[in-house]
Amino acid sequence: MLSCHPSRIVSLLKPFRTFTWLLRSPILTTNLTPNFYQLQIIELRVAAALHSLLDRETYLLFGYVHMLGKQAKVLAPDQLADLLAFADCSRQPLRNRVMVLLSTKAGLRAGEIANLTWDMVLDASGQISKAIELRDHAAKKGSGRLIPMHPELSYALSAWRQVCDGSGHVVHSERSGPMTAPSIVVWFNRAYGYLGLDGCSSHSGRRTFITRAARLVYEAGGSLRDVQLLAGHRSIQTTQRYIDGDTEAQRKLVSLI
Repeated sequence: MLSCHPSRIVSLLKPFRTFTWLLRSPILTTNLTPNFYQLQIIELRVAAALHSLLDRETYLLFGYVHMLGKQAKVLAPDQLADLLAFADCSRQPLRNRVMVLLSTKAGLRAGEIANLTWDMVLDASGQISKAIELRDHAAKKGSGRLIPMHPELSYALSAWRQVCDGSGHVVHSERSGPMTAPSIVVWFNRAYGYLGLDGCSSHSGRRTFITRAARLVYEAGGSLRDVQLLAGHRSIQTTQRYIDGDTEAQRKLVSLI
């Protein structure tokens, strides 16, 4: 088990404004012991936020090491259909459908979905563009990129724009403020939990997008380099790690050798 002095834990958390409310909690201000992270009373939203924002060391301190080192599972077509049905039955069906499609049909990370603004998805005439212009400041590590707009996502954005003001951030909370990355992570975790899809997370949509793109890219006349650019990866090796293998394809391949 890890051991770490509580002052070290607090010092690691201080730079993150997201956790100012956590730092005021009695859990972190009274009766601290080096092994307090073993407590199982930290809520899911904290786990999701830690996974999204904190470094590996801080994350381990809270006892969530089992979530690291494991790739989120790729969604099968019927599982994606279930996720969309869940979104359609939620309190914010149009917004949540857009979130799901930004993940699965554009390969955006939770933080990129949170940072996406309407001017990145609209053309000069104010209509839904043919591509998402994800700018550097909105992307992880400045990996801005141009992503062709999927027809299903275009339709969902159009429908969502009709009921919101169509300015500022594309995805916002019920209180009209921008929806944060941790909140998006939590939404996906709750959705997958409700659907009984173990091993899925907010990254499952992105892995699904990259895996499907890799399998279909040669039919489109492209290469794995195109998948790398769509994913916003600096290294093609990173892209390869995202791609889920196809057992049936491997079986057929071996039979041909």
